[in-house]
Amino acid sequence: MHIHILGICGTFMGSLAVLAKELGHRVTGSDAGVYPPMSTQLEAQGIELMQGYLPEHLQPAPDLVVIGNALSRGNPAVEYVLNQGLPYVSGPQWLADHVLQGRWVLGVAGTHGKTTTTSMLAWVLEHAGMSPGFLIGGVPQNFGVSARLGGTPFFLVEADEYDSAFFDKRSKFVHYRPRTAILNNLEFDHADIFPDLAAIERQFHHLVRTVPGEGLIIHPQAEEALARVVKMGCWTPVQTTGAGGQWQARLLSEDGSRFEVVFDGKVEGTVEWGLTGQHNVANALATLAAARHVGVVPELGIAGLSTFKSVKRRMEKVAEVKGVTIYDDFAHHPTAIATTLDGLRKRVGDAPVIAVIEPRSNSMKLGAHRDGLPDSVVQADQVFWYAPANLGWDLAATVAGSKVPTQVCDSLEAIIEGVKAVAAPGTQVVIMSNGGFGGLHGKLAAALEE
Repeated sequence: MHIHILGICGTFMGSLAVLAKELGHRVTGSDAGVYPPMSTQLEAQGIELMQGYLPEHLQPAPDLVVIGNALSRGNPAVEYVLNQGLPYVSGPQWLADHVLQGRWVLGVAGTHGKTTTTSMLAWVLEHAGMSPGFLIGGVPQNFGVSARLGGTPFFLVEADEYDSAFFDKRSKFVHYRPRTAILNNLEFDHADIFPDLAAIERQFHHLVRTVPGEGLIIHPQAEEALARVVKMGCWTPVQTTGAGGQWQARLLSEDGSRFEVVFDGKVEGTVEWGLTGQHNVANALATLAAARHVGVVPELGIAGLSTFKSVKRRMEKVAEVKGVTIYDDFAHHPTAIATTLDGLRKRVGDAPVIAVIEPRSNSMKLGAHRDGLPDSVVQADQVFWYAPANLGWDLAATVAGSKVPTQVCDSLEAIIEGVKAVAAPGTQVVIMSNGGFGGLHGKLAAALEE
């Protein structure tokens, strides 16, 4: 079958393409912006990519068009599909029908940490010899690919609350029907489709409704929004993590790189790994709870976590130039920015930390999180904010009261010059964006090299 994917360079759709190819289909795709890591992965898989949304990309007609949720009515390719009567489906629906049927699905949902936790869980199961399939919204460094079918009934999926397609406004995760569900955390996000936190809680409850009575739901004990979700009705056993929960961590190092795991009051072992931050400790506890549900004893799960290498674009060290370290990070919400910088600060101590941030997500462009931005960067020594002309709100006014020395720049060149002027050997530069950021990482490294 020839499947054409519209929006193929999105992390979810690109992963879907890999699975379709592995199932033996001929896969092509188009997208408005083709950039790594997804473009590189797809080219390596021999999947043909086309730039833009031209109707001629759909000639001759494919057998099926999978339409990404970034596309809406008015898009030339979408209009062509509808006018020609071509068969089409949303990505989550295709995944549910062709990959997840009859499998033990482990779904990881939440505002933050979905990609990292799904990657952790996939690696822990792989380390235990369970050869799981997975679809992850990023590229886990232990695997080097974002998706595979796997060789056993177990399949892990990053369960996103974003809507499925222009014709299906349900959250993606209601299609997946997990038997094991991790609910990591819950905050207001996706202001382009949800009016408030209560609307997102309702979608999470729809997910809870799909988990079987013989399944398991895992969530942090202290997360109030998730407690409200479960109170709406829950028919499944629940295990809790964190303070007051069944699964707890005792930090042996302040940065979270060493901690003891305690389950029901019993010490199960010690995780020593290359990750930092309280958020990753929380991700690890949820991972161990889910792994235990499918038969991986905590001791074995802990051994797997100790060899986990994280995910591309999650505090990924991309360059070290003349003593200046550059990281690429996906953070695009004040909470994620704050926890990431906190983890780095605890690791590097007094070393200078520079944050370079692009408010690029749909919620950021709508200004939904702007009040939280000034306080999100308190662990940095200096911040460069990128404010392109089309941002739509006054970023400079928002961050004017920040306690951290701040520059608002309208070009990558201005950011590079600014960072160059203050970076010295030992400086840690974290570039945060959920997009390609115009290749800033490489440009900055080249400029520092000069």
